[in-house]
Amino acid sequence: MSSRCTPGLPHVDAVTPAVLVLPGPVSRGETPRLCDEVRALLESTRAGVVVCDVGGLGPPGLAVVDLLARLELTARRAGGRIRLRDPDPALHALLDLVGLRFETERQVEQREPPRGVEEAVEPGDAAV
Repeated sequence: MSSRCTPGLPHVDAVTPAVLVLPGPVSRGETPRLCDEVRALLESTRAGVVVCDVGGLGPPGLAVVDLLARLELTARRAGGRIRLRDPDPALHALLDLVGLRFETERQVEQREPPRGVEEAVEPGDAAV
C-alpha cells in the first residue's frame, strides 16, 4: 500500500482575481463596455474580486470617480467587488472627498524609523 503526497493544500481552491487595466483617459462612452468586462471577469473567474489597474488613468477627475463608482456597483450586483491597483494619491484624496471607499492592493508603507535606531554610523561617533 502506498500513498502519494500531492503538493499544496488539497481542500483549498485558490482563485486568483482577474486584472482589468484601465487605460487613460477613459471617455464616458467606454463605461458600459468596461462594466460588461467587470461582470464577465467575475463570472469567468469566480474569484469575487476584479483588480482594476488605475495607474494609467492619468490625472483624476470626476469622470474617473464616476467610472470607478459604476464599476463597483456593477461588481456588487454580480456578487463581487473591485480592488484598485496603483492608485494615484490625488485619486485617493478625491475619492475620500466624495465619500467613496475602495479596497486597494497592498502598498509599501512609508514610516519613520524606530526611535533609537541609527541608519548609518559615522567614524568617530560615540556608541550608544
